[in-house]
Amino acid sequence: MKAPFSKYLDSLYPFVRHVVDELSREYEYVSLLSTDSVGFTVRISRHGKSASNENMTTERGNVVRVLTGGHYAEYAFNLPDASDPEKTLAQIRSSLRMQEALLRKTGSKIYETAALSDEPCELFAEKEAGILPECVDMAELIGKLTALSDEGMSAVPGALDCALGAMSTHISKMFVTKNRHMRQSYVYTEGSYTMMALNSAGETKMAHEGVSGLGGPEILDGLRAKISQAPKLMEEMLSSRPIVPGEYEIITDPGITGLIAHEAFGHGVEMDMFVKGRALGAQYIGKRVGSDLVTMHEGALCADSVTAYAFDDEGTPAGDVIEIENGILRTGICDALSALRLGVKPTGNGKRENYAHKVYTRMTNTVFDSGTDTLEDMIASVKHGYLLRGTQSGMEDPKHWGIQCIISRGYEIKDGRFTGSVVSPVVMTGYVPDLLGNISMASADRGVEGNGGCGKGYKEWVKVADGGPYLKTKARLG
Repeated sequence: MKAPFSKYLDSLYPFVRHVVDELSREYEYVSLLSTDSVGFTVRISRHGKSASNENMTTERGNVVRVLTGGHYAEYAFNLPDASDPEKTLAQIRSSLRMQEALLRKTGSKIYETAALSDEPCELFAEKEAGILPECVDMAELIGKLTALSDEGMSAVPGALDCALGAMSTHISKMFVTKNRHMRQSYVYTEGSYTMMALNSAGETKMAHEGVSGLGGPEILDGLRAKISQAPKLMEEMLSSRPIVPGEYEIITDPGITGLIAHEAFGHGVEMDMFVKGRALGAQYIGKRVGSDLVTMHEGALCADSVTAYAFDDEGTPAGDVIEIENGILRTGICDALSALRLGVKPTGNGKRENYAHKVYTRMTNTVFDSGTDTLEDMIASVKHGYLLRGTQSGMEDPKHWGIQCIISRGYEIKDGRFTGSVVSPVVMTGYVPDLLGNISMASADRGVEGNGGCGKGYKEWVKVADGGPYLKTKARLG
């Protein structure tokens, strides 16, 4: 079924239209983004159970953006009195005047910016979802997840815990300007389990697997298949040993490929960093950054994932940007204001953590293109190295293109065969052009994962997804 657009936002439209029309008499550009997103979070562990109707993306609120005095100002507000729009207009005007007064008093330098494009656009998108999160029987869902946790505990001898987490959000957003009326509604869901057990040395070992996608809580049914594989995975983790540091041939599974995509050409090609002079990528447009096998896409249209929206938080339609084409860096991604300042087109990557936070250029789906090789041929070609699986975390230095990825485990390969030895954990480091330049094989299949989120620096968390095929390259592991 279609995920229905918020009735609350529908009822708010006359109020929003009036506010935008009135403010447009005073300001060269006016936009109003209204959000109404509902969902839940459930957590199950040996220590207890919890459920909430809030998560990282649930919100209800509004934000006005205006062009005033050569720069943009914003005012965020929660629940307006739609029956008295003049009261809200007075609050907006008062806040905007106070912001102007503060800038004058402090002598703040203004970054002169032109008016955003306001070409006419009517858009209405409702995406498919099997079940709506607001319609879920929470007691039944908690029961199912508890049973899965118990199943995992009983399947792994000596298990300390089998913790499960599940989150689903029904997102509705409305974006209105003088010439634009855009509405969208979609549901995304993610779930995961974390298994912990002690090895013979008394060390705690952990395995983590998840499911995610565009759709309702029906996606959580995929957790059963993941937990059925937990005994074998935990056996591997419990017998794992530390890796001997060095440079190795590696094969990355789609999850680790996605981690590389996200960290290597994530923040480093977010073009608000170009404006601030904080990204090395700005100097490499049109230059080689990887082997001929490297083609990378970024955009909400790249995959039906947790961040596959129809338009971003600035009213820019979603895109599919080819960042790297056969090893050549073609472009970055940008929000609308950064695009104005750089003289390029916005790519549909202007995202807010929520309505009360500012817009930044942010990733959506960051995905390597597939190749033509088979995984079997890739394994057979390795003299000594590892097949890497299990994303944990990563970080990058956009100014110098260093990358660090923390990976759950590596499966040793010698002379084209698995040795049966597993190493854990694995830290992969390197210089991005070297890592991508060494890619010599890519599989024909592809996967995309969307569990978790991404921060801008230490804050501003948003949903992202990433992926690609199996890749063969070289990297330093430790």
